[in-house]
Amino acid sequence: MNEERERALHAGRIAHMHSRCRLWLLWFPALAVAMLSGCGSSTSSTTTMVPTYQLNVSASPAGAGTITSNPAGIDCPTTCSSSFAQNTQVTLTATPASSYFFQGWSGACSGTSCAVTVSGATSVAATFNQGYGIAVSVAGTGSGSVTSSLAGINCPTTCSTSFPQNTQVTLSETPGTNNTFGGWSGACSGTGTCAVTLSASTSVTATFGAPGSLQSLNHIVILVQENRSFDHYFGYMRQYWAANGIPDQSFDGLPQFNPATGIAPLQGPVPTVPGCDPSNPYGTEICTPDTSVTVPSFHMQSVCTEELSPFWDEAHIDWNDSFSYPSTITPLMNGFVEAAANDARQYTAGTVNDVNGYRSMGYFQDSDLPYYYYMASTFATSDRWFSPVMSRTELNRMYLMAATSGGHAYPLTPQNSPGGGLTNETIFQALQNAGIPWKIYVNPENAYNSAGQACSTFTPIGQCLAEVSYINMFSWETEIQSDPSLYQNFVPISQFTTDVQNGTLPQVALIEPASGAGLDEHPTDVDSEGGVNIQAGAAYVEGLVNSLMYSPSWSSSALIFTYDEDGGFYDHVQPQPAAPPDSLSYPIDLLPGDACDGADQSTGVCSFAMTGYRVPLIVISPFARKNYVSHTVYDHTAILKLIEERFGLAALTARDASQADMSTDFFDFVNMPWATPPSQSSVPQQPVPNNNCSLAAPTP
Repeated sequence: MNEERERALHAGRIAHMHSRCRLWLLWFPALAVAMLSGCGSSTSSTTTMVPTYQLNVSASPAGAGTITSNPAGIDCPTTCSSSFAQNTQVTLTATPASSYFFQGWSGACSGTSCAVTVSGATSVAATFNQGYGIAVSVAGTGSGSVTSSLAGINCPTTCSTSFPQNTQVTLSETPGTNNTFGGWSGACSGTGTCAVTLSASTSVTATFGAPGSLQSLNHIVILVQENRSFDHYFGYMRQYWAANGIPDQSFDGLPQFNPATGIAPLQGPVPTVPGCDPSNPYGTEICTPDTSVTVPSFHMQSVCTEELSPFWDEAHIDWNDSFSYPSTITPLMNGFVEAAANDARQYTAGTVNDVNGYRSMGYFQDSDLPYYYYMASTFATSDRWFSPVMSRTELNRMYLMAATSGGHAYPLTPQNSPGGGLTNETIFQALQNAGIPWKIYVNPENAYNSAGQACSTFTPIGQCLAEVSYINMFSWETEIQSDPSLYQNFVPISQFTTDVQNGTLPQVALIEPASGAGLDEHPTDVDSEGGVNIQAGAAYVEGLVNSLMYSPSWSSSALIFTYDEDGGFYDHVQPQPAAPPDSLSYPIDLLPGDACDGADQSTGVCSFAMTGYRVPLIVISPFARKNYVSHTVYDHTAILKLIEERFGLAALTARDASQADMSTDFFDFVNMPWATPPSQSSVPQQPVPNNNCSLAAPTP
């Protein structure tokens, strides 16, 4: 055998030996070291095999939860053991079943997390206990997340988990960029902290609003004072702008204060209306228009005023001093003095000083009401905002709450409402049925229930406040009085400041007028002591508005401030056609001789197809347009429509359904004009009520 062949045979024997060694190593890894010593190699290197070890897990009680591993291998209770290479780190995850929560690990792990390095045979146990589930959902047009104080909820990724019975779980919300938090519903309400004690399985919803939408508005506060007309309070506005360097714009106030040139409406003569013969001032004398005596619009000398009558008959005389149906229904807007004088001359409960009705033509200006003039010029207002019906307070407040007076031109009595009030649904019933938080704030000062008990000392106070609230005009009041769970919605006015500071302001709130405290700005009843000072009422309103404006609740709120009706004070703009709320388009309770008695018409001044007179309005919100004047016709039921659109409620009647959309007029949800409210130093303080409070007859 030659040398080359010998070398080839030797190489073949070596290759065959290596092949046999590889097979032995695959078949018998435990003999790897011994085999390597007998296997030929062209080098001196040594290969080391990695052993594997068993990982066993268990879960108790059976069926209470599952355990999975990373890397895969464990999926207990189906697969509860698996082998892993030595020193592999295995992370175990325990997931409780419904009505259970994960208690913790034992064995190779402890606590509530488990990452075990398998260096030998290893055992781990997971313990589950019975508890209650909490489910969180995110709703609304916006985006956001919810997390829990005890780890478990991180929604929208992980939106449900379980905790031990009676565990208190605190949920926190985080709106998405430029989004807003709209509030909690379900087990929590409002926009404050959501703390849930799990005594049963619980669900909570967090609502987020998208930027630039009505959903950004989380709180709608309604504040309605008493009996003042638009010209009476804001007729001087353009003169105020001129004196304070505020840019002029169209504003339909008293014509004598409009500029001579520029933006319409332009300057006109001082309004005058026919007076009464002053030689027969009292008793049975009926005031008829006397064209030889005219009464002009004039600045009131006193901040206190004797009341006038805004009732159905007087409101129709205001429309036309010779009102009769159907011969004279043209709106001349000239009967204010006649109506005021007749009311005074025939008053039987006491003496009225102004028997000539001059007070009906008086107006106030910014020196009397600086806070109102500033706020109306800074935020949004309107020169076409009307009360809903040509009648008194009660009827207009029925429309404010239910968008109808149920066919009534007079307040309800046991005689004309034997069922105990209007059966119409109120906006607060609609909110209650939809699970939307609401409150009515009532000033308890000098407020007494039907039994003569003072609300300030009554327990529970909410029951008493519900009885003195204007909600008592509706039959729902009977249900409220029998359901203690509804008492909590009626709270003292002092709670308002607490709520705006603590994040417990409801999504809809109504502030009732503080009539018992003399802070409602209602003209003074002749049989009251002293006089109701408008400056005291304005200072009261300022305190409420500022408490919201400089609070954590400001960023998502709107306060709508207005007056229930005109109070019989002069206004030069006629009431406007409006949708009748229901089939009762004509009053069902007129008395013989009343204005429109027997008219039997479904449209026009004698029906509910007509608004009342103009009243002041200010929309105060971080979203309110700056120095904005709306010229769109609205009445108070537009507030109901705003609430309905914001919270997805159906219209109450045809009247609120027909209203224009406030949200696209008064508000700018994209730019948020007043994200930072006016500095407190720049807001004029309403003067402390001065001594210029006299009920003497004024001189025009």
